Amino acid sequence: MSEEQKTSLDSLAEATRSRAKFSGHGDALGAAGERQKSDHPENCEELNEPGQSIAINCQHDHIEPIKIGAAWDPLIQDDPSFLGKLLKKQIKKNVDLDIGCFYELANGERGIIQAFGEKFGAFDQAPFIKLSGDERTGDAKGDDEFLLINGKHWNDIKRVVIYIYIYGGVPCWSKIKPRVMLDVPGENDLVVTLKSHNDALDICAVGGIENIRGGIKLTNYTEFFPGHEEMDRAFGFGLEWDDGKKAPR
Repeated sequence: MSEEQKTSLDSLAEATRSRAKFSGHGDALGAAGERQKSDHPENCEELNEPGQSIAINCQHDHIEPIKIGAAWDPLIQDDPSFLGKLLKKQIKKNVDLDIGCFYELANGERGIIQAFGEKFGAFDQAPFIKLSGDERTGDAKGDDEFLLINGKHWNDIKRVVIYIYIYGGVPCWSKIKPRVMLDVPGENDLVVTLKSHNDALDICAVGGIENIRGGIKLTNYTEFFPGHEEMDRAFGFGLEWDDGKKAPR
């Protein structure tokens, strides 16, 4: 083998090693995010590991609404004031964490639901998924925010990818202990608590809900990304992206 051929092969091998790993989500060609194990005492045992899934068979023509809720703790920090330092006081800082989802309907329509960009969805018409609102503190009792899927139109929905993200500020997943709860009628509540975190990445795809022959397939992803576009490519939704801001209060 000539020196020129060897150099070319070495370059090709190096390029192959440096390529990002494909996500493996369907036919998507985007790179995988950083996957973290989410084992926690509150979690459903079958959904601790990224990629694990469970199936729920629906015994009737339609199901009751499916609720996906998110809750998190306020951020506790040392009081930076002179008196606060002297008394070793701590203060509570609100964190604006949001829940959202990608969706694909049975007719091929694709989109996104989230407070960012005021895309709150609709319950009684397509996409049959509605965001409760925009809780910006983490102080609300129970779920701070939730998505509601209209079970009467479950057969109009193909798949949903649920994610949470910190809007503005520095990510601090490890301090706010985010939890996502899935309430499927007739089943025990399923909980995914993010035990492992990467504070360098802004957004986490928590899990997926798929319509498999009328039944419900739940999958744990727990996959972190630097932004929405990277997550979109990883799951193959192919949406267009532009800048947006939340409405002021």
